[in-house]
Amino acid sequence: MSTAIAVTSADLVLPPTDQQTPTAALLQSPDSQSLEEAVTDMRLLLEQRGYVVAVCSTGLRPAFEQRLRTVRSILESDRIALLQSDLPPLGLAVLVRQLRQLSVCGFSAGVVASAARLLSHYVHAGALLNSVARLDRVPVSLRTHAKSWVPGSQFGVVAAPEAQLVKVGSGSLTGPPFATHLLVAKGQLQSDWVTGTLASEWKAQAVHEADLPADSPRWWGTGKLIEFAAYLPDISILYQLVSSVRREQCHWCAMEFIGDRCGFCTAPLLSHENQNQASGVMNQGPS
Repeated sequence: MSTAIAVTSADLVLPPTDQQTPTAALLQSPDSQSLEEAVTDMRLLLEQRGYVVAVCSTGLRPAFEQRLRTVRSILESDRIALLQSDLPPLGLAVLVRQLRQLSVCGFSAGVVASAARLLSHYVHAGALLNSVARLDRVPVSLRTHAKSWVPGSQFGVVAAPEAQLVKVGSGSLTGPPFATHLLVAKGQLQSDWVTGTLASEWKAQAVHEADLPADSPRWWGTGKLIEFAAYLPDISILYQLVSSVRREQCHWCAMEFIGDRCGFCTAPLLSHENQNQASGVMNQGPS
């Protein structure tokens, strides 16, 4: 059985970088599809692919999130993983493409799902904004808020893996300590700072353009922005990263995973002391 990567928005499906990268399945919102149709579509996807890893933002509408959980509950399936990420929209799209690449690399569904947390640390996602007055995803000081009201001000912001914020012209953003490509999506802001200054400071090996995700203005608090994401472009490096991490077996659902938490049932990794205990009623299930 293989692993299907599913998303809640077409904006999260970037063009593949090679002929082997599969596309992602698009999950419809409750506004455009009935519950019965959603259950039928998910059942077919499971029959065709075996496992489904559904990726969405932590800012997904509650009704849509509830729909996903309801579908999984109705199907009573342990082969559906629901992964939520704090990455901004363009960064999340990059992560989704990387998971699509890994899904055909021979990894089990559990490893693919749990690899999302690992790979998120290697995506440097941010934006150039004309104002931070409505930015609530990154800490903003009162002084910076005041500066955002000065006409012509622009701010470079990084939301992941660590929050950064500088006023353009008075500071620089710390970039990734490894070779990356830079993906850029332009909104209603005219500037060459991202493709020029930032790309040079971050030593980007290549710059690519993408359409701005529809959710980006809401996420960043303004439509006058240019969103960017620096990422590892080489699938062989992604493969090595995931392969180098010790694999565990989930004590709750028996899925294989990497890291400290199962990607399917979210059960945490047991301590070595607990792993060595004999299995029994008191040792079954997450605490």
